[in-house]
Amino acid sequence: MARGSLYETINWLRLAYARQLLTNEQVSKFKPILDELPPKLNAYLNSIGNRE
Repeated sequence: MARGSLYETINWLRLAYARQLLTNEQVSKFKPILDELPPKLNAYLNSIGNRE
């Protein structure tokens, strides 16, 4: 669920930028976080394994 929520958030931010609801300055603040977060989340999820 966490991975899906992250990608959904990224998608909504892209749509907000395309609709000019976000400025370039706002996007430049989000970009480093969004570039760093998916690999970290994947590493964390892999480290805890499948806990079903």
